[in-house]
Formats: sequence, C-alpha cells, structure tokens
Amino acid sequence: MDETWVLHEVAGQVSSITLNRPEALNALTSGQRERVIGLLADASADPEVRAVVITGTGRGFCAGADLRGGAQAGERVAGDVARMLRLGAQRLTAAVLDCEKPVIAAVNGTAAGLGAHLALACDLVLAAESARFIEVFARRGLVPDGGGGYLLPRLVGPQRAKELMFFGDALSAADAERLGLVNRVVPDGELEKTARAWAERLAAGPTRALALTKQLLNASLDTDRAAAFAAEAAAQEINMTTRDAREGLAAFVERRNPEYKGR
Repeated sequence: MDETWVLHEVAGQVSSITLNRPEALNALTSGQRERVIGLLADASADPEVRAVVITGTGRGFCAGADLRGGAQAGERVAGDVARMLRLGAQRLTAAVLDCEKPVIAAVNGTAAGLGAHLALACDLVLAAESARFIEVFARRGLVPDGGGGYLLPRLVGPQRAKELMFFGDALSAADAERLGLVNRVVPDGELEKTARAWAERLAAGPTRALALTKQLLNASLDTDRAAAFAAEAAAQEINMTTRDAREGLAAFVERRNPEYKGR
C-alpha cells in the first residue's frame, strides 16, 4: 500500500484519519483497511488521543471496498467469502464500534457500500451538503455486508432499512439527516472546521466516561432490561474510580468548570 493513501496526524489530542485516494473516490484497498484498523486500535491505547475523526479527500468519503484492487478469484471454496468478510470488512466496522475513543465521521462526498457502513459505525456523523449515502449492494446483486444489516435497522428501523437496501437509491445529506443517519449537515466549506470543533470538544471531555457510555449505548439494543441495568451499574462503578469523575463532582460542588484529563 502507498503510505499516502491513508493520511494520519495527532494534534490537540485528536487523531485524524484521512482516506486519500481521491481518483478512486477513496475505495478501500485491503492495505488501507488494515491501516485504519491499526490506527483505531492505536487511538484506543494512547491516553494522549481522546477523539478520532475519519474523513476523505476529494469528492468521495469512501466508495466502498476496492473490488478492482484484489486478486482475481479462482475456484471458490465454500467458506472463502464468509472468511474474507469476517477478517476484512466486518473487522473494520467492529474496529470503529469498539474504539475506546469517540469517533466522528466527516462525510465529504459519496459514502457507498462499505464506505456508508464505515460512516454509520461512527459515534457521530457530520455530512457536507454534497454528501450522498448509497447502499449499492443490491445494484451489484449482492447482500449488504460490512455490518450494514446490523447497523442500518438500528438507526432507521427495519422498514426504512429495507427500502434503502432493496432499491439502492442515493440518499442526499439532507434526507440522511431527516432519517437520523446524520447528526448535522453543514456547507461543504465548513465540514473540516465543524468536525475539528466537535472533536476538540470531545477531547476535552471525560474520556473514560465517554468510552463506557459508548459501550453501553452500542450494546443497548442487543440485551434485555435486566442485563442493561446491570451493565449500567457496573459501568458507573468503574467510572467512579477515575480522576475525571472525581473532578466532575468536585467542580459541580465548587460551581466551576471541570478540567478533565482523560484519566
């Protein structure tokens, strides 16, 4: 993989990951995918990183998996495709969901297929006015993968998810916001600035409390009430051992703004 295909920098406790193959609308090669997975794991482990932004260059956020970049398949053996998805696209989606820091998608253009699912796996989604979301799988005669069948109905409900996945029509940024897929739509020229402002605000927050909150919310639709309540209580028990929890409570009592350190 060309190292310039994924740009990365850490500044102001924000890890910025930028897909950089604009000529291919940032369609993901296996090398790019593994690089993004590794950077998300690094962000989880680095106490100096407290928020993550994923975006792309050019007219595309991510046009999905690069179907032209892989080796030509020979005779296919049963289990090959499932293994490829489990170790590839699904690992990418899981890496976003499991990242211990808040992840913002700054969708600058087309987000199609796996690219749409990469965005939807993020904790917050900002979209430029020119952004589009496309469930392209049915157009190619394929079943949605990369976690789409898990993510989309949880965000918009099964009926809307079926409409989007059956027809594969492009969804504008405004319509995506109306359906609840996008937190906010901003003018194209303001996307980077807004994403940075949101990330810096998250980076100034109680990092461990946000990580535990993310974990609770991501699991909330997969469990019953008793298990959810138990998980909530356990998370608060863990969180109360952190410096930031003590600081937040002290700041409330002392009527001042808290100064969180991410610990």
